[in-house]
Amino acid sequence: MTTLKAGDTAPDFSAPDQDGKVISLADFKGKKLVLFFYPKDNTPGCTQEVCNLRDNYESFKKNGYELLGVSVDSQRKHQNFIKKHDLPFPLLADTEHTVVNAYQVWGEKQMFGKKYEGIYRTTFVIDEKGIITEVIAKVKTDAHAEQIL
Repeated sequence: MTTLKAGDTAPDFSAPDQDGKVISLADFKGKKLVLFFYPKDNTPGCTQEVCNLRDNYESFKKNGYELLGVSVDSQRKHQNFIKKHDLPFPLLADTEHTVVNAYQVWGEKQMFGKKYEGIYRTTFVIDEKGIITEVIAKVKTDAHAEQIL
């Protein structure tokens, strides 16, 4: 679980998106960023979350927010996920775990009594100066946009 909190400087990152374009935190200087970490493409909860963000994308843009999703899935999986659900925002393919580790959202999880390593579904709202203004650790996948906006 992350120890990052509102008021902390957002950790810098660089990772390729679904098309191989390297995206860094510096690319969002002067803009508000919603950086959301999700476990896996094309799973029920993750699909519900990205579709909720997609359906509210215009509201985010009107309020000056950029959106960026992160998981450890490959670029190819992200391309398919974006195409299948018509997502208007990029997804970082953090296959090396550099971004998930920087934001402390990778660790031991448990499902049906089985322990495994994975991403803690977490969202960071980052202001124009690179400061975290909000950390959402209890994401409501079907109403995530409302949590943020």
